[in-house]
Formats: sequence, C-alpha cells, structure tokens
Amino acid sequence: MEFRGEPDVSRGVRERRFDHVVDGETVPGIVWTPEDASDGTRPLVLIGHGGSQHKRAPNVLALARRLVRHRGFAAAAIDGPLHGERIEGDQPLSIEERMRLDQDDVGRRFRAAREEWRETLTALKELPDVGDGPTGYWGLSMGTVIGLPYVASEPRIDAAVLGLMGIPADARGDAARAISCPVLFLVQWDDELIKRTDALALFDTLGTKDKTMHVNPGLHSSVPAFEIQASEDFFAKHLARTGASIG
Repeated sequence: MEFRGEPDVSRGVRERRFDHVVDGETVPGIVWTPEDASDGTRPLVLIGHGGSQHKRAPNVLALARRLVRHRGFAAAAIDGPLHGERIEGDQPLSIEERMRLDQDDVGRRFRAAREEWRETLTALKELPDVGDGPTGYWGLSMGTVIGLPYVASEPRIDAAVLGLMGIPADARGDAARAISCPVLFLVQWDDELIKRTDALALFDTLGTKDKTMHVNPGLHSSVPAFEIQASEDFFAKHLARTGASIG
C-alpha cells in the first residue's frame, strides 16, 4: 500500500489517499482515521460504493466521517472496477455505456473485486493506527453485488450492511446462504431497478439468524439520510466490543 500526497485533516478526521496493487491492477482508495489517533487497534468499516459512484461519493463520506468522529473507528473505501479513478476521463460510465462493454470482462473484473477488498483489508490492518480489530462491511446496490460474495467468503467481517439488491433466479443464492455475520438490509419499497420480491427473497435467503430489514418508501437512489445514522448505530453495536483498544 502506497500513500499519495499529504493527509487531509478536517474537523477531527484524517483522510489518506492510497494506491494498492492487486494482481497487477492499481486499486485507488482512501482510509479515514481520527486526527489524534495514536497507535492501537480500532474497529474498521469497509465501504463499497454504488454504481456510477466512487470512493468519495457523498454517502460514503458521510458514513466514514460519522464513524470516525462519533465512534473513533477507522473507515476505508476503494474505487470499484470501472469506477472512479479506474476509468479514463473524468465522467463516470453510464449504465448504457457499461452495458456496451465486454460483459465477460466486466464479470471478471467484478469477481476480482473480492480479492481486491481481501488484500486491501490485509494491508489496512497492518497500519499502526488501525490494527487487527473488529471489521464491518457497508455496501448498497453495486456495493452488495460485490460485497455479498465477499462477506460470505471473508471470515474477518464481523457485521455487514447490505441492500438495494435482489436475488433473481441466478447467482446470489449460495453466497447469501453462506453469510453468518449480523446483517442490516435496506430496501426501497418503490425501487425502479430492483424488484421488491427479489429484494425480499435475498433477505430471506441470508444464512445468518441475526438479520434486520429496514424498508423505506421511494426509488432506488432515495435512501433516507437517517439510514446513515442507523448504519453507524448498527456497527457501534456489533464492532465496538471488548478487545478493541481505541488509541
């Protein structure tokens, strides 16, 4: 992991931009920690952004800064495949543009994203002001497409917030059944992209017995701001446990 430029510090939050090379692919990311953090172990939340977003999308920043300021946690985000600094130019690819790409290549890149998170997590836990503490994952929409199989296969994830995704008659059943950590699952009742029945089916398929669903009216991108607070509270409950020495 190589840090780029100088840290940015604002209202008690230290933001560091990094690059991490995984299987020859440069993965750009950010880690947020308390400004005055000394070396020690603290809970860490990995944040997976949605489609057409990036590692500094407003909802990513809002959650990361809340976790750092209010809880003393660390948070981190990386640009997903074909997003953020991993695309040419300065505009995100539209859904139509992404659909015109070679879908076999897109699928390969999305499968590789699981290993990118895995190796990024290993590197983050080696940072002296993060350490090997409890870890959560937060990701909606595309963040669940990537995060669901990642959480299912990553024993270091202790709790996850997922949602804005469903389970049609295809690929996600095995991964959903394999998840054993506590899950908060978010659903938009009037989602124009994800069928309501598919979202409910995905929640039902999750293997964990410790799962909660929050349902709100509105379209796919209209998740209420108070769900950021709910996510913060969820991670505080499940990650701020004895053994994490926040310095």
